[in-house]
Formats: sequence, C-alpha cells, structure tokens
Amino acid sequence: MFGADKGTVAAIDPRMNGKKLKIGIVQARFNANITDALASACKAELLALGVAEKDITHITVPGALEVAVALQGMAEKSSYDALVALGCIIRGETYHFELVANESGAAITRIGLDYQLPIANAVLTTENLEQAEARQEEKGRDAARVAVEMANLLETIG
Repeated sequence: MFGADKGTVAAIDPRMNGKKLKIGIVQARFNANITDALASACKAELLALGVAEKDITHITVPGALEVAVALQGMAEKSSYDALVALGCIIRGETYHFELVANESGAAITRIGLDYQLPIANAVLTTENLEQAEARQEEKGRDAARVAVEMANLLETIG
C-alpha cells in the first residue's frame, strides 16, 4: 500500500495526492458481485493515494438509476472534493439496457456539471457477465484515480 513516503504515486505525481481530500462513493447494489469488487478496488486505491479512511463516505443504492439521486444529495452537502459512481449494467434481451445505461450516464454527467464537482463514472455497461468481471477491479482503481486527479485539478484552477 502506498503512503506519504518517498516513492509513492502521490510523491511522484502531485496530481495523484489524495491527502486532505474527501471522497464520496455511491454504489449500486444490483449486480452486487461486480459492484462489490468495484467498490473494494476503488477504496483500496483511494487509500493507496493517501485519502484517509475517515474521509471516504460509501453509500449504496438499489440500482444504476438511483446512483444519480444519491450523488446529487452528496453534491448538495458541499463537503466532498469528488464523487465516484459505481454500478454494473449488463445487456439483456430488451431495450431496458439502453434506457438504464443512457439515463444513468447522462444524469451522472449533469450532476457533475451542475455542481462543478468531479464525478468519476465507473458504472460498467457490458454485453455479458464475463466482460463485467474482467473490468471490475481495473475500473474501480481507475475511478479512484480520476476522482483524486480531478479534485486536485479543480483546486488548482478554482
């Protein structure tokens, strides 16, 4: 695990320094086997980047469409430097996949823009369970990195 010592990602690249950041995570419980892995990887990476465990708030919601409502509630609190959206939408036999994927993605983006708050979107949209499993850890880590980097970027330009 990374810390604040020489040689850590945060020491090498200040954009990736999570110290002093408060991060909120909203995880959809639908497809929990995938979203639990996303959340574990995301939290582990946030800790590795120096975010204190006490500065990570993790909540769950029923599914991908509910993620945006929780993100909006967290954004309104104005106490987070960045948020992370975690979910998994797997294509089925109906149009429902497109509806959930498009609406959840658009809502997540809109909240980030409306509140000028970075939101790392790691709501996976895959054709099948195998694709989701192949991406669950990497995308969880990626979401943590995006949240930290974008929070630091907005701090420098704001």
